[in-house]
Amino acid sequence: MGLNDTPSGERVHIGFFGRRNAGKSSVVNAVTGQDLAIVSDTKGTTTDPVYKAMELLPLGPVMIIDTPGFDDSGALGELRIRKTRQVLNKTDIAVLVVDAAEGMTAADRELLLRITEKELPHVVVFNKTDLLEGPAVAAADEIYVSALKKQGIVELKERLGSLVPQKEGKLALVGDLIHPSDFVILVVPIDKAAPKGRLILPQQQTIRDILEADAAAIVVKEYELRYTLLQLGKKPALVITDSQVFSKVSADTPADVPLTSFSILMARHKGWLDTAVRGVTAVEQLRDGDTILIAEGCTHHRQCDDIGTVKIPRWLRNYTGKDVHIQTVSGMEFPDDLSPYAMIIHCGGCMLNERELRYRMKCAGDQHIPITNYGITIAYMQGILKRSLEVFPYLADIIS
Repeated sequence: MGLNDTPSGERVHIGFFGRRNAGKSSVVNAVTGQDLAIVSDTKGTTTDPVYKAMELLPLGPVMIIDTPGFDDSGALGELRIRKTRQVLNKTDIAVLVVDAAEGMTAADRELLLRITEKELPHVVVFNKTDLLEGPAVAAADEIYVSALKKQGIVELKERLGSLVPQKEGKLALVGDLIHPSDFVILVVPIDKAAPKGRLILPQQQTIRDILEADAAAIVVKEYELRYTLLQLGKKPALVITDSQVFSKVSADTPADVPLTSFSILMARHKGWLDTAVRGVTAVEQLRDGDTILIAEGCTHHRQCDDIGTVKIPRWLRNYTGKDVHIQTVSGMEFPDDLSPYAMIIHCGGCMLNERELRYRMKCAGDQHIPITNYGITIAYMQGILKRSLEVFPYLADIIS
């Protein structure tokens, strides 16, 4: 992802679902105007979900997802169906593609039931209308198209545009916490896990949010903070730090200067800060032999001192004095059964959209498993969580 690209977690995710050979890939290609998906008369050509980030008028930045057939068979088919179900958890708009010549089948109705149970905005697309002998009458949530002849595709795109979820209530990262002309200091260690020449995504997004608020972002490394504060000439409105250097930054930041972290801001932005703050106290109940799930929303090359697999497990064992076990998952993988875990510690989730994060949070809640995130866990274990949440007074009751 380039610096000027909309992050995948901020895009509207449109999933295309249906039976094998219903024409899902053909419809995807017609909607996008690209040969995004392989098209074949052979059933099961799409074996894994195919993702494509793009600008799609009139919707804007979207993530198009083409999924395997939901009626696949055999052991491999079960794996493909499981992948399709995972995609449903991150889908903002669902498109159910049905073979118009065959009509709705039991598999189509089962999939539509899953879509409606998740309360997803959706449209049922009857494809291959060029094979029908007479005109078809569509219900309110249906549309008839021919991907082959490009008929009804413009209407389908307009229908998708009308289904885009409204985001009026979505919180900014930091823009609502500052004022025009404020100074905000960002403490950014050079993360070895980030490719050379790049900042990690939450840092990029925070800088953009500060600029949109007509404030000034001052970016420093952790050992430059104290000198910068002395030279600035006025107190910054806020200091935002990478969680990995929370302790040092807290020591170098005067008590009257608000302090928080990128991870905490991202949790609020994604809508689960309250839940994450409540979940972190589970570290106090950990016992020898407990298993902790550490979940990351993306995959990356592991470094020798990786935060998820090395640093946090080490800090947990040092803080609790317990011999706990660690299990890690990344990317789309997230267990259906969470009963083996005493708690879940999730990454900031910058690469996941809000629906996916809320799904994971709900899974944990339904199974009564505490869930929190990296930054909140680190701040808690270092005794600075209360200070790092003072910018959110409504959380005072939770952390008192």
